Amino acid sequence: MRNVLLIAELSLREAVRKRLVSVLLVLTALFLGFYLYGIVRLEGTLDERALNAGLDGRSLTGASNLPVIYSAMFGMYLVYFLGSLMAVLSTVGAVSGDIENGVMQSVIARPISRAQLVLGRWLGFSAVNVTYVALLSAGLLGGVYAVTGYLPPDPLAATGLILLSTLLLTALTVLGSTLFTTLANGIGVFVLYGVGFTGGILSAIGSFSDTPTLTTLGRAANALMPTNALWLGASYHLQPDIALQVAQASRGANPLFASEPIAAGLLVWAASLTVLAVLAAMRRFSRRDL
Repeated sequence: MRNVLLIAELSLREAVRKRLVSVLLVLTALFLGFYLYGIVRLEGTLDERALNAGLDGRSLTGASNLPVIYSAMFGMYLVYFLGSLMAVLSTVGAVSGDIENGVMQSVIARPISRAQLVLGRWLGFSAVNVTYVALLSAGLLGGVYAVTGYLPPDPLAATGLILLSTLLLTALTVLGSTLFTTLANGIGVFVLYGVGFTGGILSAIGSFSDTPTLTTLGRAANALMPTNALWLGASYHLQPDIALQVAQASRGANPLFASEPIAAGLLVWAASLTVLAVLAAMRRFSRRDL
């Protein structure tokens, strides 16, 4: 276990040395500043409209506050999307990159097994990705709360599902890094990510048009790549009753937000797939010829 933690620490140092962390902090600060400035202007407009209508204030979870509610939800969708990009781009060359530049030969000559190397790589990059998503989520939701006083019903559950999606993508990218070249791995994982997103769209169209075939195809795509299903589960925990009523009235026509929580079986499958991907990566690299 000591070797695994050592590799994880080296992966963290590698991210810092490549200025990945510093670049992320700067870009994230710019993103949050830009987004929260929009929230400030939105809140001012809504307050002005309420004043002109002769109202003393707005209910934080009522229909008059829907623009703020949806702004918070769309902001968290961006957190999910940026976390997915981070998971893939930071990890795409976790193993294949070292093989291609010749560093791997000197690493495996040391007293450390290949399986430990892969596990340490996944732990190190997962720590970076999870910390990034957690801080970004806290910054966005905290900023919205500071400006508007609104906080989604269950932000911890929503953030937890997004973090699981990040861990899953990191694991799949590490697995791909033991199978393919860096470029092919990046393309392959993004295609899988697209499959999950397509599943959400097909399910939404199938529900709205009452077409069971499309709904079944969407569920199959979500089972194959459950990242989008995890986001939809997260979106459920971000919606107060008024937003859920709107979603239910539209019969699930919005592919970005769900009106029902994620199925327990799909949640277990996503967690299991994360573990299986890491184990498969460890096994594959242990038997691979360099």
